[in-house]
Amino acid sequence: MPGQGTELRTAVADRQIGWIERLPERWQDYATLARWDRPIGTWLLLLPCWWGQALANEMPSPWLMLLFGIGAIAMRGAGCTVNDLADRDFDRRVARTRNRPLASGRLGTKEALLFVAAQMAVGGLVLLAMNGTAALVAISSIPLIVAYPFMKRITYWPQAFLGITFNWGALVGFAAATGTLSAAALLLYAAGFFWTLGYDTLYAHQDKEDDALIGVKSTALLLGDATGRWVRGFYGIMLALLAGAGFLAGKGPLFWVGLLPVAWHLFAQTRNLRLDDPADCLARFRSNRDAGLLVLAALALGSIAF
Repeated sequence: MPGQGTELRTAVADRQIGWIERLPERWQDYATLARWDRPIGTWLLLLPCWWGQALANEMPSPWLMLLFGIGAIAMRGAGCTVNDLADRDFDRRVARTRNRPLASGRLGTKEALLFVAAQMAVGGLVLLAMNGTAALVAISSIPLIVAYPFMKRITYWPQAFLGITFNWGALVGFAAATGTLSAAALLLYAAGFFWTLGYDTLYAHQDKEDDALIGVKSTALLLGDATGRWVRGFYGIMLALLAGAGFLAGKGPLFWVGLLPVAWHLFAQTRNLRLDDPADCLARFRSNRDAGLLVLAALALGSIAF
């Protein structure tokens, strides 16, 4: 029916209507598929890359930061497309996702696979501009990207697998800046893992009722009303690992000062949780962009010598 496609596009419940409305109608679906209208996921993928650079006892290179920005947009889009391909049958049964392009049928499998290939090609061009160690570390994450969408079918800890995948950039960023890896980089990666466990558990509370009905697993369902205590624990471990990474990397006094606002932000994020309020959970989840920027600032400040 005339106008039906546009009506469905604007009815995607978790879509942030904005600049993509200016795109041709077909590209609006591709933009929604890649989550170009929802930059928070790109930020959460990008920030660990920048952390890895900043950990390397030098101020982050603007060129590398730009490359990681382009790569994060491309790889996050590819990962979301793979995720929607795997979940299209589930998404049709969840109110928040049933009008996504693949779930609604506005895009087909062939179109989605070609879109994945195009985005992966952009990511590949970014890797060509980096050293061999960074490129090798980045390529080794591809199996994780492909496997992640299936974890919610087999474990109540898909958020843990997301943490393993999403924070791989900390290792890539450090390798891009130094040409190697170190124990400090591994601790930073582990800190990101626990950060993701916390924020994605909060995010998962938006869908817990639908997930329970269709048999999809998550830490939100597993932890239930105890989520607040668990998330505070995850964030506490994250802070301890960040401190360990900074210590091993020889960060200066400003790093330790910079950790204080990080700790305060994470504490405030877990106060007065309303786990049955999807809007509250989403707002707290999105606030992690600011948490990640505070971590980046602490790492960068720690490289300033007195």
